[in-house]
Amino acid sequence: MSRRRDKGYPARLWVVGLVFAVATVGLAWRLVELQVLDRDFLRGEGEARHLRVVEVPAHRGMITDRHGEPLAVSTPVASVWFNPPLLREAREQRPALAKAVGVSTAYLGRRIKEGDGREFVYLKRWVEPDVARQVQALDIPGVNLQSEYRRYYPAGSVAAHVVGFTNIDDRGQEGLELAFDKTLQGVPGKKRVIRDSRGRVVEDVENLRVPRPGQDLRLSIDLRLQYLAYRELKAAVRAHNARAGSLVILDVGTGEVLAMVNRPSYNPNDRSQLKSHLYRNRAVTDLFEPGSTIKPFTIGVALESGKYYPHTPIDTTPGYFRVGRHVIRDIRNYGRVDVSTVIKKSSNVGASKIALSLDSQRLWQGFAQAGLGASTASGFPGEAEGHLPDPFSFRQIEQATLAFGYGLSLTTLQLARAYAALGTGGELKPVSFLYQEQAVSGRQVWSESTVSALLSMLEEVVSEGGTGEKAHVPSYRVAGKTGTVKKAIRGGYADERYVSLFAGLIPASRPRLAAVVLIDEPQGKIYYGGQVAAPVFSRVMIGAMRLLNIAPDNLHPLRLAERENTG
Repeated sequence: MSRRRDKGYPARLWVVGLVFAVATVGLAWRLVELQVLDRDFLRGEGEARHLRVVEVPAHRGMITDRHGEPLAVSTPVASVWFNPPLLREAREQRPALAKAVGVSTAYLGRRIKEGDGREFVYLKRWVEPDVARQVQALDIPGVNLQSEYRRYYPAGSVAAHVVGFTNIDDRGQEGLELAFDKTLQGVPGKKRVIRDSRGRVVEDVENLRVPRPGQDLRLSIDLRLQYLAYRELKAAVRAHNARAGSLVILDVGTGEVLAMVNRPSYNPNDRSQLKSHLYRNRAVTDLFEPGSTIKPFTIGVALESGKYYPHTPIDTTPGYFRVGRHVIRDIRNYGRVDVSTVIKKSSNVGASKIALSLDSQRLWQGFAQAGLGASTASGFPGEAEGHLPDPFSFRQIEQATLAFGYGLSLTTLQLARAYAALGTGGELKPVSFLYQEQAVSGRQVWSESTVSALLSMLEEVVSEGGTGEKAHVPSYRVAGKTGTVKKAIRGGYADERYVSLFAGLIPASRPRLAAVVLIDEPQGKIYYGGQVAAPVFSRVMIGAMRLLNIAPDNLHPLRLAERENTG
């Protein structure tokens, strides 16, 4: 037996040796194949795994007020991302990662599962610097930081409705951020980098495209006036427990929006506050019936017709006026008055009688030319069109109520623009949210003689005994009109829900600013525009005259003499 095994041993040895020889030759050939024949292929495979083209974020353009004060800026931040296959293997390190970024371990597990088949998944965007440092210190395979930009709004809720906000990807969603999104957006750059086995960038290879930052945007807003208007509007809404409020200030000469505020507001830096009822810009999106603030335009059409003059008598006796089955009333019997007093006392009866004596199409045309019930074409996203009824379908009662601001609808911005036209000698100018180097021409809608007469009448409104007496600004002449409007509801008008309004110009001798104050549903017994909205106008304009250094036009003669002597 032993001899037989001894005889087979050399054969088996030769077989084993042959197998090893063949294997060695095969390995040698494979090495030659990999290193020589397939070298380019392997290099491509390696680069495909470690050489990447990544996007370099571009800086979004800054938004500033007219004086260069920042309203929206982009700041560099880090975001945490991960490679699901690699993080799946690092099971023991997941709790530490979840704790560092402030999420639950279960949430992290779901994100890993959702990322199947992908190499890049965001875990948390825009983390604080200390969180970024903690994540980096953990050194977990497949977890990395991405450089991005986050939008920051220094003025917070004060300018929120004008400026708007961006989404998590830095794209404009509301306000001027949306309207000028293409202008503000930058063009991202690209570069080729080498990543290690953990997905970290270890070397920049080459720049393929340099990032191009977005263009800056200079607004017409004066942040000083914006703060002032916001403060006073907020105080008034709170004092009267009102549902909401809006305030718009226009530069009469240029049509620029110097301030636009709303209540309630929101802080765009706190994304939990981004809810539609908070971020809606009511001054351009919400329609309302303007009430008695429209009477100057009714009187303007009457003056232009040549049938009426400021001293033309109007009989408002006995304080009410029947039109068909409807009765139009004043708060008291003013008796026989002139056209100027119709405005000063805000007589619905007087305004209705004047309107009914005019051709309906002429009345409609006068309102339409003043931009009432039509969009200002400001370019602000979501701006409402407004409504002006068809003159060919007017009934008598509709023509009568149109005279004192019922039956048409407009926005706060549209009403401010119409009043600004009274301050330019009858020229209706375009509205702009962007800074204007020089005044832009508009179209003439009123004669200068009509405008001059209307301004004199509107000054009487703010004088002693007028409905707008509380809009008085010391040392300045003010022209304006109050309005108190019942809110429309299904089937008619509510008895105890009002909109309180004041629209005015200052200084009346040579108007520089036009402003409209709207308080929606003030609660309690005080709800008239002259009691609620007019004082807001006064407080804002006292500050505005000082901030803009506008010279007084109503100094007492003795004080004026003293100023001249000391000058």
